[in-house]
Amino acid sequence: MSSTLPNRSTPSARSRERVPTKMHERHSSWSFLWRARYVPGWIRDRVLDGALAPIRCVFAKHERLRRIAAWMRLHRRRLTAVFVLVAHLLGAAASLNVLTEQRTPQGAIAWIVSLNTFPYLAVPLYWTIGETHYETYSTAYRASVSEGDPIIKHLYQSLKTADLIAPASDGTRQVLTRLVKLPVTRGNAAKLLIDGRQTFDAMMVEIDAAESYVLLESYIIRDDWLGRELKNLLVKKAQQGVRVMVLYDEYGSRDLPSSYLSDLTENGVLVHGFNSPLADGSTTRINFRNHRKLLIVDGVSAFVGGLNIGDEYRYGVDELGLYRDTHVIVHGPLVQCSQVAFVEDWHAVTGEMLENLRWTPVAAKATGGEGLCVPTGPADEFDTALMFFMQLVQSSEQRVWIATPYFVPDEQMVTTLKLASLRGVDVRIMIPKHSDSTLAWLSSFSYLSELDAAGVKVYRYEPRFVHQKVILVDDSVAAVGTANFDNRSFRLNFELMLAMFDCDFISDVERMLEDDFLECRRVEGDDLQKRNLGFQLLVRASRLLAPIQ
Repeated sequence: MSSTLPNRSTPSARSRERVPTKMHERHSSWSFLWRARYVPGWIRDRVLDGALAPIRCVFAKHERLRRIAAWMRLHRRRLTAVFVLVAHLLGAAASLNVLTEQRTPQGAIAWIVSLNTFPYLAVPLYWTIGETHYETYSTAYRASVSEGDPIIKHLYQSLKTADLIAPASDGTRQVLTRLVKLPVTRGNAAKLLIDGRQTFDAMMVEIDAAESYVLLESYIIRDDWLGRELKNLLVKKAQQGVRVMVLYDEYGSRDLPSSYLSDLTENGVLVHGFNSPLADGSTTRINFRNHRKLLIVDGVSAFVGGLNIGDEYRYGVDELGLYRDTHVIVHGPLVQCSQVAFVEDWHAVTGEMLENLRWTPVAAKATGGEGLCVPTGPADEFDTALMFFMQLVQSSEQRVWIATPYFVPDEQMVTTLKLASLRGVDVRIMIPKHSDSTLAWLSSFSYLSELDAAGVKVYRYEPRFVHQKVILVDDSVAAVGTANFDNRSFRLNFELMLAMFDCDFISDVERMLEDDFLECRRVEGDDLQKRNLGFQLLVRASRLLAPIQ
């Protein structure tokens, strides 16, 4: 007797092989979207079915959509070929545009390679944040091109009549005045404001005492305790008949609810968002941000510095706690010079020229108090912010002390810092131990070795997140403002710095930075090499993104 073994070639056996099991061989009609060689089919199809369930639900209710989906499945190879071709054509076209823009060779090469090798992601990214050419959106009210404008002409004439223009006594002043198209003025009184308590207490007092107008410009305005406190005060002044005008950056204040803005406008406050990325259908404006923080009251006092309007600067929130930051309040002709920056921005947004402001400067003290207002932005003829910092560093003889939250300089600035140190200048850079920008924090590690080799000393501020933007050069100049040491501030953002040549103010900045350095830890040049390989790779990758940080 012999038993017949089942033959795998028999029709019944083959049919049994073709019968799909419930868990292992069921294929989704959408499986063409994902071809993962080493992922079991049932896992692939389960994930796809779950992800596409909402889409199928919509298709089930709309016959036309079902037909479109079926047509796309039928012609998916042809559609894929068309998509790839269009993507690479757009990448090539964007590459040509890159060549027409003013950017570093490294940045241009990085964009061109990305746009041509992987255009599917690089093209949308370039449209969003890649453009550096601002000519289309240039502000019409620039001091550099409007010397005949009645406001600027009147300001210059008033400064000359009151003998408030200081002579360009050295090369640095000559360069800076030509660069920003504004004069070094004298008769200013500047006071350093350290952290949020001093800054916002002084701001609230000045706003509450306003009689004519309040001009407020901020990169970030939050609807938190401090933001609402400021809003209530602005509404109060508007109801008293004081003109209140507020500018905020659309990107920086993207979390600001419409109810906050409505409370202001309904009570007589004029509010506008600066450089809205969707105002004219363009998405490229998101790359150009108004990073200025400026408050002017009655044309008598002006506040400039690093503090935005948020609880993190006054009370401390989340894991970073209370930010360490610096502001400055000035009286004197620097107020009118700072007012020019606000008027330019207001005109760019509204088309309105604010001529009926206080444009006649008055000296705050009889002698000294020399200072320069340095507004910078992508509409400038030159990279004003970059050249401002480079000139200060190059002019140094004894020391250059820098405090910045985001240290991602370009090669020009790195070379300038190293040359200053090799000349024997005491170059110190204070950056945060903890940061709110992971990319900038990682990128900062990549500079340590080459800076340390040239003698540049880098310190990490340990107690909390340091957000101040300060530079001290010798005993000759100290500048406080909004510009960071990164490509965004150097070339893409609208920034504002106040450079003071006043001995008393310089001494105050020196004492402040000395106290801050006591709470820092010196960073060794081999700090990155001591880290694991994964961390080093993250740092190198972050450095490649320096042009857009």
